[in-house]
Amino acid sequence: LQAPFTGGEDGLQGVPRGSLFGVVSLASDTAMYYFVALVFVLCFMGISRIVNSPFGQVLKMIRENEPRAISLGYEVDRYKLLAFVLSAALAGLAGGLKTLVMGFATLSDVHWSMSGEVILMTLLGGVGTFFGPVLGSGIVIALQNLLADKVGSWVTVIIGVIFVVCVLAFRKGIVGELQAFRERRQQAAKPAA
Repeated sequence: LQAPFTGGEDGLQGVPRGSLFGVVSLASDTAMYYFVALVFVLCFMGISRIVNSPFGQVLKMIRENEPRAISLGYEVDRYKLLAFVLSAALAGLAGGLKTLVMGFATLSDVHWSMSGEVILMTLLGGVGTFFGPVLGSGIVIALQNLLADKVGSWVTVIIGVIFVVCVLAFRKGIVGELQAFRERRQQAAKPAA
């Protein structure tokens, strides 16, 4: 709040977009859109690769049964630290891109409600699913954009109600419930042996 290089309560204002490798100017909204889309696709593919790698399988094992992972000789704390560092790097990249797109960074970007919003997106889409958080974030952002002009500050209340309904009715999130429904249909379609 008090440091002059952070802009204090005003945050960072007028952040220039610059250019990509000094070749492609990111000043236009179209160029910035494609740049952010490219970064998203590359990160999504990278995360997919990590999840399906041996490292990702060890992380899944740690999540499911940490004592067993320890008994198999994995250094669980190192895996957790690396997962934390990777997630922090992705969060930092997302924050940096948001600052470039908007041209400013404010204190609301680091408020606890922003973390709550990310958790809401993940829970709405489906924890433990790959596409769930993407779908959840799309729904929450779309609702915020659609409802902001119509209901003003009630957007937070409406999204909160949706969150409560999701937690009560769709415990696995939208994508998780769809996957569970598909699995039930496949089980029902199998002939009895």
